[in-house]
Order: sequence, then structure tokens, then C-alpha cells
Amino acid sequence: MEKFNRKKHWEDIYHTKEFKDVSWFQSTPETSLNFFKEFKVPPTAKIIDVGGGDSFLVDHLLDLGYEDITVLDVSEAAIERAKQRLGGRAGNVKWILADAAKFKPDEKYDFWHDRAAFHFLTEEQEIKSYMETVKQNLTLNGILVIGTFSEEGPEKCSGIKIKQYSETTLTELVEPILEKIKCITTDHKTPLGTVQNFVFCSFQKSKKT
Repeated sequence: MEKFNRKKHWEDIYHTKEFKDVSWFQSTPETSLNFFKEFKVPPTAKIIDVGGGDSFLVDHLLDLGYEDITVLDVSEAAIERAKQRLGGRAGNVKWILADAAKFKPDEKYDFWHDRAAFHFLTEEQEIKSYMETVKQNLTLNGILVIGTFSEEGPEKCSGIKIKQYSETTLTELVEPILEKIKCITTDHKTPLGTVQNFVFCSFQKSKKT
């Protein structure tokens, strides 16, 4: 059986669909932005948005005055679309073309954000590798915010099977390396009008972990 080519799949998606046609589109990612407000993330914090693609989160963070933003995605087409949209402001962002499961940072981050990238990692080794990368590359007192489809959410996205999580299963996965702060569930209404239920959990790296 031919091994699934994650990069090719996402390049095809971004070459054939406009940003408003993809299910994850949000003009204002309120849930994610609320975490930045709640944790009073300073403008100088080193931020990474994993699987950010052409998400509008980076636009809002730049508007809010954040100075050190990294966006990672497996799709070059997604990154190029974001750069074109941002114009000259794209030069204020670090762009990394990489698979989240294989990404090895060369710096540490104060705020690690992942909305709907992690749940595409369904193999145990990929999940383990991702979590080890977070553990090694989150600063002391750094925050991880991770959002995935909940157990009431879809089982697939863009034709790919995903791994659903509940507050309990996501917490059990992350708590060995980070301290849980809180979890919430939220509904995302897609451009086509369907509703996707997400679970978002926040964690912090402490001396205990």
C-alpha cells in the first residue's frame, strides 16, 4: 500500500481551493486570540503557530503588536498565500516549511499554538515525536494551546482521517510533560454552514515538568 504523502495532499488543497472555501477558515480566530489575552502574552514573546498555513491569526497578532512570530506549515502554497496577503508585513514573520511531526526547531518558544494541525497526526510515533519537540522547545513557564476536533466533532477533515480528543484524553497525553491550565469546547461554523466541535486545552511548562 502506498504511503500517504501529507505534503502533496496539502499542496493540492491549497492549489485548488480559495481560503474562504476551506472548512477551517476564520476571518477572526476569536478562540485563539482569547488565549493570548487571557494569558497576557507580552508583545516580545516568541510565538509559533504550528499548521498556521494561510490562517488569519498571524494578521491579528501583527495588528496587536507582536514582534516575534513564526508560522509553520507543511504546504508551501499555504505559506505563499499568507505572504501575498500580508504584503510587506510578511517580512516581519518567520516562515517554516516543515511537517509538524518531523519539525526540529532551532529556537525555543514562549507560546506554542496549534489549531487543527495536531489531530492529523494519527500514528503513535508521530504523536510521541511532536510531544517531545514541544517538551524540548517550550521555555520555562511557556504556554501550549492545542485545539483538536472533539469526540463530538468530525472524524475526517479534507478527506483525511483525524484523531479525535476529549478533555480527558488530551490532558492524559500532555500532562506528563506540561501542567494543565484548562480546557474548553467550542463550535466552529465552516463557510459551508456546518458545525465542527473543538476541544482547546492550555498547558504550561513548569519546574515540576
